[in-house]
Amino acid sequence: MKNLHSIIIFACACIFTVSCSDRYMVDGSTTVHGMEGKMLYLKIYDNQDLTTIDSCNVTHGKFTFRGNVDSTVMANLFLGNQSLMPIVLEGEGVSLKIDEMTQSVSGSPLNDSLYNFIRRKTQIDNQLAELPRMEGRMVMDGMDHEEVLARLRTTARELNIQSDQLVTNFIKQNYTNVLGPGVFMILTSELAYPVLTPQIEALMIGAPSYFLNHPYVKEYLRVANENMEKLQQQ
Repeated sequence: MKNLHSIIIFACACIFTVSCSDRYMVDGSTTVHGMEGKMLYLKIYDNQDLTTIDSCNVTHGKFTFRGNVDSTVMANLFLGNQSLMPIVLEGEGVSLKIDEMTQSVSGSPLNDSLYNFIRRKTQIDNQLAELPRMEGRMVMDGMDHEEVLARLRTTARELNIQSDQLVTNFIKQNYTNVLGPGVFMILTSELAYPVLTPQIEALMIGAPSYFLNHPYVKEYLRVANENMEKLQQQ
């Protein structure tokens, strides 16, 4: 898994049917001065393309989106061509907050769950990113470099296991709503091409039809199986 920026970019590429009709209400605020007076766009991924479903200007640090969608969707907030953050539109009012360092969404169950996951994933990513700086500090403090590397390799391995377990458990817990396929899309986006890793194979075991028949998941598995056959023939 990549950092929060990757989560924001790839989570926009999700649209899933859940109900017949939902009215979305999004109220946002920002302390980022560069956003004042700029146009924001709310987009969803539909028919293999990003489609704008709403737009508004930032005025005095505030912005609002109102409208209807045919189903619960995972949308994404854009500033021009820059992806800012994912938002689940699920027929309830949600609040967005954007500052120089963080973005958050609250006010509906799926958004609360998504951003709790993002916060935890970001914490682990930040700990991994800190390891090279720790190496330098530990060496400067007089520790043997080989011992430092051994310790940090152990720490990195433990953090990566935590990250994999976090992602796997989150997908499983959300097999039957928009978040499961959405985070699966993020997970597989890191791969050079579709393949069946042990983590992906484990996710398929016991997965319900809602998840397995999702258009992205279904197509990924089709191509991944083809690629695995080609690899075995080499």
